[in-house]
Amino acid sequence: MSEYRALRKKHALLEICRTPELAVEVTLQPLERLGVDAAILFSDLLIPLVPMGIELDFVHGEGPKIENPVATRGDVEKLRDYEPREALNFTMETIRQLRSELEGKVPLIGFAGAPFTLASYLIEGGSSRSFAKTKALMYSDPASWHRLAAKLASMVLGYLRAQIEAGAQAVQLFDSWAGALSPQDYREFVLPHSRAVLDGLEDGSSARDGSVPVIHFATGNSSLLPLLREAGGGVIGLDWRVDLDVGWDLLGDGVAVQGNLDPAVLLGPPELVRSRADDILARAGARPGHIFNLGHGVLPNTPVDTVADLVRHVHEKTAR
Repeated sequence: MSEYRALRKKHALLEICRTPELAVEVTLQPLERLGVDAAILFSDLLIPLVPMGIELDFVHGEGPKIENPVATRGDVEKLRDYEPREALNFTMETIRQLRSELEGKVPLIGFAGAPFTLASYLIEGGSSRSFAKTKALMYSDPASWHRLAAKLASMVLGYLRAQIEAGAQAVQLFDSWAGALSPQDYREFVLPHSRAVLDGLEDGSSARDGSVPVIHFATGNSSLLPLLREAGGGVIGLDWRVDLDVGWDLLGDGVAVQGNLDPAVLLGPPELVRSRADDILARAGARPGHIFNLGHGVLPNTPVDTVADLVRHVHEKTAR
């Protein structure tokens, strides 16, 4: 969005995340241009790693870079525990200001990275395609892996609880890179730690009266869907690598789904975008619990008008 690019010319990403007034401004931009049904807190998955003692920067054209990656048990033990309401108070203040701005309009969604995804960034030192270092630690030193994942799970649970207390009306756990794992590895190395977060959020004390919806999202391996359901979450994200009805059947009854449209489809002509949206809506049918969404984030070169047209089309097709 041009509004966001203009802001980024003046402010670095981390500065925006740490300045409530700027984060509020960016959060509201899609609502004003696109007419979507909820606001998503503007932040970054890696922000809560910084108070643990991680040196983080964003390199132009390359993405996040961690200067002190985790490689040994000693590195794991150096990671600090902290109180998110204090160390990440700027995020909580952003949420409080957003709730005031959005009152009577649309709900606010908070989020955090899942233990596996955060651990992969910590170990790789940034983004990765093979996750070779991450898997090497999992296989060669499982005790250190589980210690790291457990520390991250505890931090993420506290962070999301703090967001809910500050006013987030739903929260999402992003496991963006879990699709790189086999079902066997997911069950052994990841599921217990994601479940610790999700079970903690379902505790009524963490979500006031227990009514805050929790979305569990991962990409890349549809065979993991039953395991994601087992780990927890009242809503499970579906990417575009599985048909929506097939993915929902893999999850079973009693759970809602969101997502499923390939973000790259938005680079095509409007008639293609509408056709693909119609296919997803048809596969959802009258089954309750479908949230229309992309299967992952909007690609940087996506025309804004195409996204706005998609939102209008889905609203028209699903009007009650």
